[in-house]
Amino acid sequence: MRSHLLNDTTAEQYRRSVTDGVERVAAKLAATDRPFTGITVDALSPRIDEIDLDQPLHDTTAVLDELEDVYLRDAIYFHHPRYLAHLNCPVVIPAVLGEAVLSAVNSSLDTWDQSAGGTLIERKLIDWTTDRIGLGPAADGVFTSGGTQSNLQALLLAREEAKTDSLAQLRIFASEVSHFSVKKSAKLLGLGQDAVVSIPVDHDKRMQTVALARELERCTKDGLVPMAVVATAGTTDFGSIDPLPEIAELCEQFGTWMHVDAAYGCGLLASLKHRDRISGIERADSVTVDYHKSFFQPVSSSAVLVRDAATLRHATYHAEYLNPRRMVEERIPNQVDKSLQTTRRFDALKLWMTLRTMGADGIGQLFDEVCDLAREGWKLIAADPRFDVVVEPSLSTLVFRYIPAAVTDPAEIDRANLYARKALFASGDAIVAGTKVGGRHYLKFTLLNPETQASDIAAVLDLIAGHAEQYLGESLDRAS
Repeated sequence: MRSHLLNDTTAEQYRRSVTDGVERVAAKLAATDRPFTGITVDALSPRIDEIDLDQPLHDTTAVLDELEDVYLRDAIYFHHPRYLAHLNCPVVIPAVLGEAVLSAVNSSLDTWDQSAGGTLIERKLIDWTTDRIGLGPAADGVFTSGGTQSNLQALLLAREEAKTDSLAQLRIFASEVSHFSVKKSAKLLGLGQDAVVSIPVDHDKRMQTVALARELERCTKDGLVPMAVVATAGTTDFGSIDPLPEIAELCEQFGTWMHVDAAYGCGLLASLKHRDRISGIERADSVTVDYHKSFFQPVSSSAVLVRDAATLRHATYHAEYLNPRRMVEERIPNQVDKSLQTTRRFDALKLWMTLRTMGADGIGQLFDEVCDLAREGWKLIAADPRFDVVVEPSLSTLVFRYIPAAVTDPAEIDRANLYARKALFASGDAIVAGTKVGGRHYLKFTLLNPETQASDIAAVLDLIAGHAEQYLGESLDRAS
């Protein structure tokens, strides 16, 4: 079995095996003509269930043959221009190359003696990002597994900085369309059920700062502690960006930690055209960024950034076998000192490879293209009498629903939209997401692929309308 270990004696086998895998994936990408095959759970599950993991195939070629049947053939391919559903981006080749390198070398980014140059590369990228945000010379941060972990760590720091012994007194303020991880984090941090105060949004799905000010005043009047305000720069459903400068003013006035969840909107940090949309982010105490959303990186590639590096001490724990306190005095840089994780992948390498190949302007240009496409898509939907679109896009998300001319029952319209989404997914011709607005079912395009064209949007709208009309026709037949 030693023949399967990657080392100096198996380097040629490694080259052949990885090349075989890359060639198969490349061939699949080249031949993919739709984002999904439409396979069902019931059809795919038996293929997986019948595999006996205690009976290995002993050969990577045979394993790749099997993988074609159980995964590659039916995978959902985000690179296809008619994948329009969730916050999944097509990835850039330099980052995929970085993924291959980091997996083979397998550095662990917790301590210097497990990563060396990897530690310094990650720190350089953190400095680059905090500089792009404008957090100042004392800023710092660390790579994370994703936006949920980043938000959790940011709110942990905010909790500790609030300096109160009564967790029941702490309050977090976030818009009603903020990410669910805010409430999840509050629970994980031991705060009460009512710790997260939901702030209403305006017509553009942005936090209403008048309502925020009122709730902050009520909080202090009631003897509670305003622990943090979570502003969102790119909500999951709408791509809306909260009014960051006004929120920053209120946070300063009430002495409240300002966290900006820019997991989606962080692509604007590299934008050549739309950077001003996140003006005010530089005043945050902490920021979440997901490079694997709008920097076109493979999952996972994310970070939490802070204005004051000293606040990261709240996540520090010294273990004698790993990062004893004497290492701080010896100026040995251990990333575990500021991370919630211990063993951690060298995900920063992917972004490093991307920046060194394409440059920030190259990333920004791609993100600008999808933002501009969303504007074009919004015009198409707004002009189409078959659809109702909710808000003009701030980033690259469009929320809309099919409205039939002859049906007025909202519940029946809901069912038609749900059916259209399900039927479209089953066909594999395109994939769209869904959400609720005002209790009603809507559909959602999340545009993160620069290869998607307005013609793709128009074609998918026609497919949606066709499926919805088919459902309504069958519904009328059933009712008659």
